[in-house]
Amino acid sequence: MNPVLIGIGLYVLAQLGIGAYVARRIRTEADYLVAGRSLGYGLSIFTIFATWFGAETCIGAAGSIYVEGLAGGTADPFGYGLCILLMGAVFAVPLWRRKLTTLADFFRQRYTAGVERLAVVLMVPTSLLWAAAQVRAFGQVLAAASGLEITLTITLAALVVVAYTVFGGLLADAWTDLVQGIALMTGLVVLFVMVWRDTGFEALAAVDPARLRLFGGPETPWLAVVEGWAIPVCGSVLAAELVARVIAARSPRVARRSAFIAGGLYLTVGLIPVTMGLLGTTLLPDLEHPDQLLTLLAGRYLPVALYTLFAGALVSAILSTVDSALLVASSLVSHNLVVPLWPDLSERGKVRLARGGVVAFGLVAYVMALHADGVYALVEEASAFGSAGLFVVIVTGLFTRIGGAWSALAALVTGVVVWIGGAYVVEAPYPYVTSLAAALLAYLSTAAVEHRLRPVPVVSQRA
Repeated sequence: MNPVLIGIGLYVLAQLGIGAYVARRIRTEADYLVAGRSLGYGLSIFTIFATWFGAETCIGAAGSIYVEGLAGGTADPFGYGLCILLMGAVFAVPLWRRKLTTLADFFRQRYTAGVERLAVVLMVPTSLLWAAAQVRAFGQVLAAASGLEITLTITLAALVVVAYTVFGGLLADAWTDLVQGIALMTGLVVLFVMVWRDTGFEALAAVDPARLRLFGGPETPWLAVVEGWAIPVCGSVLAAELVARVIAARSPRVARRSAFIAGGLYLTVGLIPVTMGLLGTTLLPDLEHPDQLLTLLAGRYLPVALYTLFAGALVSAILSTVDSALLVASSLVSHNLVVPLWPDLSERGKVRLARGGVVAFGLVAYVMALHADGVYALVEEASAFGSAGLFVVIVTGLFTRIGGAWSALAALVTGVVVWIGGAYVVEAPYPYVTSLAAALLAYLSTAAVEHRLRPVPVVSQRA
């Protein structure tokens, strides 16, 4: 049997074992969805890092930089690394102190249940699209290693992901993220060392200086630069998957410091795909499919044993992302939409409901992965879908007293409508920046109307 496939199989079995073991500690909904708010530094750092460091970071970033030079890394790793650092600097502590179970809880606390429900509707599709892309990527890795049909391998991938996520919830995710993060870093470092040993610094020094422009050349419009950075930073800094990891930390200090360390780790490890992308035009020129650069380099420079380690690293990147997406989709629907309709539901019942949601959304992601060839492009768009309004509403609601429920609803609806119109209807050059500005304007203008219509308290006067 293929040794690479055997290695992947043993690795996956280990992940399932961790999930089954951790499941014994799950007693309440908080245990399942936020790990009982008990994560220390080790688990917090690696679950933030591994959740964000997906297949796109490994494969997509190297391919994008291969084509566009350093500017191709605007989103990954630079933009997403910056968003994790921004989470630690600005948002981690105030979000943790609100004792949220899901990000949607914030919208109910600060605004109303109606705003909460609309926020869920905007957040769930992004998680599902993200999960579908990762399931398909996992299936492709299995197909390449085994020679089996892609339909069968995607089915196996979906079963594995759903099985270990449904067992232990966020706590199982955190422990498997620790293992996956270490495996991922080890695999990438091994590939870097083997390539660097063969090429040396001379190959990197020979890279065309024009390919080293992070913000593009002087001909790049500044609004295009802002658009390119705003999508990963503003679109992801308050993503439900990242917030779930932060609020699961055992203290606000752990949450903040873990985000800082994870962001630094993300940027450091992310420089390996960046370097491979820059060297790729020399080592493997004229690739028809640039996204295959990293796997082709691994096949060229690594012996079978080390290639198996690298394949495990890719599987780690995929699993650590898809489990988070499925758990978030389930938690948003079960905790924020279903449980309020069932107020007498026991803690055990809430856990069963959340686990059922993981299975249901895993099935949806599986169907999407099976039938949507363009799912990767959809995921790229999903980073922008609805996030402009969410960003505006959370930032203004978290740090100011400006605006109420109608302001939030106006911003959420305006943000998604303007983005869809700009991206698909009129094909505007900067749809995300435009949707951010429109959402902010809608929020502030509606807040002004709310303020004017607010009843003025009557002060009684003594005769």
